[in-house]
Amino acid sequence: MTTDSADTLPTPARDVSVILTAYNEAPRIEATLAALALAFPGAPLWVADDGSTDATADRARAAGARVVRSERVIGKGGAATPAAWDALHDARATDRGRNQKLIFVLCDADLGASALELGALADAVRRGETDVAVAAFATRVGGGVGLAVAFARWAIHRRSGLSLRAPISGQRALHAGALEDVLPFAAGFGMEIGITIDAARAGHRVSEIELELSHRATGRTLSGFLHRARQLLDFLRVYLARR
Repeated sequence: MTTDSADTLPTPARDVSVILTAYNEAPRIEATLAALALAFPGAPLWVADDGSTDATADRARAAGARVVRSERVIGKGGAATPAAWDALHDARATDRGRNQKLIFVLCDADLGASALELGALADAVRRGETDVAVAAFATRVGGGVGLAVAFARWAIHRRSGLSLRAPISGQRALHAGALEDVLPFAAGFGMEIGITIDAARAGHRVSEIELELSHRATGRTLSGFLHRARQLLDFLRVYLARR
């Protein structure tokens, strides 16, 4: 993360704060943070570390990020919620809080260099084209047979009326008002569909933008199928909680 002062940066992103969710992402988090520093010069980068057992937190701090760490695994939504509150309070407590269009970018820590593409999400919110911009991967990477994603699409449509191509994408941008309306995040892997349903029910516009992104995807292995089974259970919990 760059340490140059805001007035020496080419195009300072004074209205943006970035929140990364991470679990054992030491091999990729430095590249992701470096790309985000280029996409959003001068923006504070927050890392929500969900009890990583590797060097994720240390490498994030060394790169200049602000780390909000859980000492044990509590799930994605649970780990991201305090980081989001901290980012929101920090933005409003500083001079940036005078800007009525504060923007918060949520993303996964495994994007690597492709995180540079996320500027398009913030731009869409900044221009007033949407309240919540969701990244849809232009190219599918990994994954299983699609059951978890299909259920997520169905659950979102049933609870909010929205039809999304990328219902569980962790790459999103939203303005401060929308962020407040979706906090606290739904527990575990239900975080993203919870954001979508809660934002739509609060009257916020949700739009998808196709981006050339890459990430560390789970494949059709035993661990991959177990991961998606846990996702599906979390999705079901969100769906039932929002009747």
